[in-house]
Amino acid sequence: MIFDAATIGILWPAFIAGLLVTATHVPLGMQVLARGIVFIDLAVAQVAGLGVILAHYLGWEPTGAGVQVAAVAAALACAMFLTWTERRWPEVQEAIIGVVFVLGSSAAILLLARDPHGGENLKELLVGQILWVTPKQLLIVAAIYAVLLTLWFGLRERLGRIGFYVVFACAVTVSVQLVGLYLVFATLVVPALSTYYTKGGRHAKAYSIGVVGYAVGLLASLWSDLPSGSMIVCTIVASGILVALLGRWARAG
Repeated sequence: MIFDAATIGILWPAFIAGLLVTATHVPLGMQVLARGIVFIDLAVAQVAGLGVILAHYLGWEPTGAGVQVAAVAAALACAMFLTWTERRWPEVQEAIIGVVFVLGSSAAILLLARDPHGGENLKELLVGQILWVTPKQLLIVAAIYAVLLTLWFGLRERLGRIGFYVVFACAVTVSVQLVGLYLVFATLVVPALSTYYTKGGRHAKAYSIGVVGYAVGLLASLWSDLPSGSMIVCTIVASGILVALLGRWARAG
């Protein structure tokens, strides 16, 4: 494994992207787990991705502002719908979220069916292209995340159900385009789940799972020449299992 300038130039933006996603998704993931709506990020992220695919289908510029507006609008519409269903039918909210995810996935496949690059676009939505993150992207994402984290930690008690869904939808929309749907789900759920029974220092332990998962995953991907996104998901899960086991042994002791 050779760390030349080119390799480092690829790895450090990817690692910073992982840190940014971890910073926002750990506290949101804990809230998602507390609400019992674990699969909401998959649904909202899939609908945001559907917005991107629809914009591409209509011929909009892939990197243009219109695509971002389409993604955010789709995610917010999904979030508002899920806010309404949670208030109306809370006992079946998880099932409704699953239906939204399946419907969004199927609609995306139909839109991509006649696109010669459809399979590649769908793979990018799911697995992401974390190694191709640029410093310019990081600056924009960092600014958006800073606003969202300020809202979350500063006004969390006053945001209410709608405020939570809006913050969540905006965060997931940005993240899924940065690292892909699978990494978004892993970063959101695994740290929160692994530290669920932790009595002290839960945030620190959860953040460490994300940091270690992204760092080890990127290095393992480089060493093995395997897809980075999938490798990072595996290392995040492995880190989460290790932290959960250590916590259990500490409580038993």
